[in-house]
Amino acid sequence: MSLYEHPEFDHHEQVVFCHDQESGLKAIIAIHDTTLGPSLGGTRLWNYASSAEAVTDVLRLSRGMTYKSAMAGLPLGGGKAVIIGDAKKIKSEELFRAYGRFIESLSGRYITAEDVNIRTEDIGMVAKETSYVAGTADKAGDPSPHTALGTYLGLKAAAKHKLGSEDLKGVKIAIQGLGAVGYDFAKYCAEDGAELIVTDINEEAIERAVKELGAKAVGLDEIYGVDADVYAPCALGATINDETLKQLKVKIIAGSANNQLANPKHDKAVKDMGILYAPDYVINAGGVIHICSEAANFTVEETEKRVRGIYDTLDQLFARAQDEDRPTGTVADEMAREIIAKGKQ
Repeated sequence: MSLYEHPEFDHHEQVVFCHDQESGLKAIIAIHDTTLGPSLGGTRLWNYASSAEAVTDVLRLSRGMTYKSAMAGLPLGGGKAVIIGDAKKIKSEELFRAYGRFIESLSGRYITAEDVNIRTEDIGMVAKETSYVAGTADKAGDPSPHTALGTYLGLKAAAKHKLGSEDLKGVKIAIQGLGAVGYDFAKYCAEDGAELIVTDINEEAIERAVKELGAKAVGLDEIYGVDADVYAPCALGATINDETLKQLKVKIIAGSANNQLANPKHDKAVKDMGILYAPDYVINAGGVIHICSEAANFTVEETEKRVRGIYDTLDQLFARAQDEDRPTGTVADEMAREIIAKGKQ
């Protein structure tokens, strides 16, 4: 099957396969759309089962970044990159500098930043070879706090529409993933009086949430079937699928993970179940807003205002979806395409 026939290929402008034998780098950079500006999106380091799986992920993620930036009102297009390998084994300065040279060869069409398994210090090594990076320690820094804040505010907007109040006191939230974003999100919810049910592959993160936030811990596969009001996917994507939908008992899906729906058909399936879904690229846009603040010279106050605007964007999206009796993901895609179309005029 050619790339153009791939089910996740969505008129992508450019897909670059990168390989450096000496450092062991194997990476894919996908530029989806640059209508509104240069493509920006983080680099994910993951031990994919196959290169085909990596291609699928990077195509989906880059498309999501286009829509994310459009819905956040940013002067950016959408791109994403993945590095294939075990983060515990392959990280090195040589690898990240080789990767930086590939980014530099794109002459600014793609700007990278942090994502799963990529830290600020890693981006710093990439920056030794290219200026097309964001989120370095001496500039914008770690975007995860703003991602967590935006996700929390987005959940409050969803609660307003589905539960009748944005107050989270007593609301049961099942959180999958307690990384940098997931834990901060959990902390916001706990401070509002929410009841937390959590899981993670990291036992230390679970123990911390139990001790500090009063959370209840469950197994990795148990999180889908717990009795809760909200399912908050804050780890990797595709956790909303044919099997997990059979287990969910929640009224809201709102979390920070990318590509939460395993298949576009699950958008309608979730709606038919009476679950309000906060489209992932809208609710988790706090990170890209934070990163964009570096390139666009936003003040701290303006950045914060834009992150808090995620609440209003979702408020409008939920209202439109309800008025038109359509799935929220479908409506979000349409709203994003409307914004991009105006950019082409």
